[in-house]
Amino acid sequence: MKAVMWMFGAMISFSLMAVGGRELSGELSIFQTLFIRSVLGLICLTLVITFSKQKGLIGTQKLGLHVFRNIFHFAGQYGWFVGIGLLPMAEVFALEFTTPVWTLIIAALFLGEKITQRKVISICFGLLGVLIIVQPGYAIVDVASLIVLGAAVTFAISYSATKYLSASEKPISILFYMCVIQLPIGLVMSIEGWVTPVGIQWLWLSVVGLAALAAHYCTIKAMQHAEITTIVTLDFLRLPFIALLGVLLYAEAFELALLIGGALMLLGNLFNIKGFGSRKKGQQ
Repeated sequence: MKAVMWMFGAMISFSLMAVGGRELSGELSIFQTLFIRSVLGLICLTLVITFSKQKGLIGTQKLGLHVFRNIFHFAGQYGWFVGIGLLPMAEVFALEFTTPVWTLIIAALFLGEKITQRKVISICFGLLGVLIIVQPGYAIVDVASLIVLGAAVTFAISYSATKYLSASEKPISILFYMCVIQLPIGLVMSIEGWVTPVGIQWLWLSVVGLAALAAHYCTIKAMQHAEITTIVTLDFLRLPFIALLGVLLYAEAFELALLIGGALMLLGNLFNIKGFGSRKKGQQ
């Protein structure tokens, strides 16, 4: 039950971040949004670290890997926000669910992980889901969809780096360096087209910044209370939920193909995770 509550919090947080990004689209540059998001995140994390009075929370011996991770994570966030401004929000979330597929491929190509039959089937499920959502041949594949797919690939690279960092780094340390490293990148990229936020724009910027931190925190907490298969299944509920928000808030059309494609991705992820769990039991 605790995992369900934490994942519900993550679902709400991701959705709020998407709504905030949609409201700011066309008003402020994405680079500026990401810069202010990092500022707000850094303020919150600094307060947490200060009041916790725990030593070594942000110590690291892998600064280079943090930099590598956050360059790709920043690129992924940029592509994600581009998609939020141009595509139905449910399509962005659905395409984002291809990240585990790209992670499998990247791990095999660059990290030397073995590609098993189960992993191949999982990848096929994921790619089939993408084809159903993007529908090549039925309609012109728009550039925005390709940008979001590219963002999913960069998220996968970032996720692979996070797996290595999480073995020795505390979660709050990973989030702290995420803000510290991405803040100057966002600042430099946003200077040329800087527009000083006014009025309700500050509200939406705060929503984006705080929701991003809350989403990461809720997901981590959920993982402490449930198996990864449960987390992946609960995370999939983001898709129909954001589709409903898109219909209610922005009159977006409800596409059955999104749910079908997303469901195939979910099945592929669960199939691969189940195989991973079976191997672990066999090794015990």
